[in-house]
Amino acid sequence: MTPFLKTLLAAAALAVAPLESVAAYPERPINMIVAYSPGGGTDLVARAIAPFIEKYLGNNAKIVVMNRPGAGGEIGFAALANAQPDGYTIGFINTPNVLTIPIERKAQYSTDKFELLANIVDDPGNFSVHSDSPVKSLKDLADLAKSKPGQVTVGTTGIGSDDHLAMLLFERQAGVKMNHIPMKGAADVRTGIISKQIDVAAMNIGEALQAAAGGAPMRQLGTMSLARSSLSPNVPTFAEQGYKFEMASLRGIAAPRGLPADVKQALVTAIQKAAADPEFQAQAVKYYAPLRYLGPAEFEKVWRQTEADFKALWKELPWSDK
Repeated sequence: MTPFLKTLLAAAALAVAPLESVAAYPERPINMIVAYSPGGGTDLVARAIAPFIEKYLGNNAKIVVMNRPGAGGEIGFAALANAQPDGYTIGFINTPNVLTIPIERKAQYSTDKFELLANIVDDPGNFSVHSDSPVKSLKDLADLAKSKPGQVTVGTTGIGSDDHLAMLLFERQAGVKMNHIPMKGAADVRTGIISKQIDVAAMNIGEALQAAAGGAPMRQLGTMSLARSSLSPNVPTFAEQGYKFEMASLRGIAAPRGLPADVKQALVTAIQKAAADPEFQAQAVKYYAPLRYLGPAEFEKVWRQTEADFKALWKELPWSDK
């Protein structure tokens, strides 16, 4: 064999190797971790998008959704962050919880251990009450809380969640004190309001509307968005009712940092195509999930700015003991 032919064959082998690596992935099922209970907004979106990611990954890909609730999301986030970065563990990460937990305490993970792949959902915060409740507005809620200091119970998805922070901001602006009841996920909060175990369900508007559409006797008091949500045009914003703050939950997909470049690209491409698939988008509407796709770079930029904002808020309003 001539030196020229040897060089040509070596170059061809190098060119083909990355393609073979991508084509071989995935060779076994991929675990998708959800840090909250089954039936909540994150769980529904995870189960809705998983088949589409499988479709666009190809190679007979199989994704298994695994619920790891507890500690305000820390158990699931830690399981994701600390897994092997081989592409066989991915999962949903929810702001602000995933960012606020390491701010408020020594966590089992750090935020720099995630490889951000895409954001999928941006769901504004909301307060809901049982349909039988005499509370029909935020003014009514403030009046009730003033008449019963520390007795009005508010269910949230955990300490440091967007729901919890929204409760604290409402307390401060309304001049009231309520009783925080942290739960394992939005499904538990929904159950709490339906059974009247709590007075107020602090949950995202998409989750609340999905529950109401399913027959849950719930009344939405307001959305924490700049403008009224297209999902609920008849529900006024908090700002319209005199409470000047916004709060929302981003729900994105991440992996442990350190993925092989070809595996990361395969996942990023598959997730992007899945999020843009009209059939998935129709399911998202059905589940009242407000979509906001962000690619890795844009998601990272928003993630870091949001983290900085919550670090500043912690200095002003530390929430771990409230």
